[in-house]
Amino acid sequence: MNYRLITFDFRFPIMIKKEKIQPENFELECTSVRSFPHRWNWATHNSKYRWNWSPDVVRNLILRYSEEWDNLLDPMIWWWTTAIEAKLLNRNLIACDINPIALEKTKEVLGFKHDSKSKIELKLHDTRVLDFVKANSIDFVLTHPPYADIIKYSDWTIKSDLSNIHDIDLFCDEMEIVAKEYYRILKKWKYCAILIWDTRRNKLYQPMAFKVMERFLKVWFVLKEDIVKVQHNCKATWFRVKKSKESNFLLIMHEHLFVFKKE
Repeated sequence: MNYRLITFDFRFPIMIKKEKIQPENFELECTSVRSFPHRWNWATHNSKYRWNWSPDVVRNLILRYSEEWDNLLDPMIWWWTTAIEAKLLNRNLIACDINPIALEKTKEVLGFKHDSKSKIELKLHDTRVLDFVKANSIDFVLTHPPYADIIKYSDWTIKSDLSNIHDIDLFCDEMEIVAKEYYRILKKWKYCAILIWDTRRNKLYQPMAFKVMERFLKVWFVLKEDIVKVQHNCKATWFRVKKSKESNFLLIMHEHLFVFKKE
């Protein structure tokens, strides 16, 4: 894979018409359970893309665990949410992805007009090999990894895509490699946040989130917070409810947002 760096200069922004650039009356969440029934769409956030993480989640993380002009890293930018919030909140960001389409989409949505001096770099790179990032140089890592193969990210077109992995233990093996890289590049006493889901195999509950959490603890992270995020408006919920009643299993309607600390 040929890696490339794209740097944006916001002195000459592309104007994208939208009434609301910042959310109104935004307040930090203060409990370990989060519920956002509505997908807000300030700036260029778009609720059409259900597989990216909510701007409410990202804004809460950035405001609580970083300061203006900090250096942030989202090593799986996927669908741009972190990049938009970094620009709005004056954070520098390195945004990586193995999928060039994700980077092109991120570049597109960053074109809105906003008085920001943030430096946002887009790099085509595998989250498991962040060799271009110096050790102890990042103030905050936040990302939304795939949930093994629950949602196919690239439909097998990218072999190294983590969402190609069906076996949960193998997926966790790769996430341990990811955790080691995040620990290496993060400054001491700083934070790393990931949003991850559980799943089922043959109708039996698989605590994938906790298995991933264990791998992060194994590489010397400590757990600062375990936040439960309630899922809303899941695709084909009516069908899943019908199957739940017929087959006697409960729908998984929550995710885990783990916040780790490097000590």
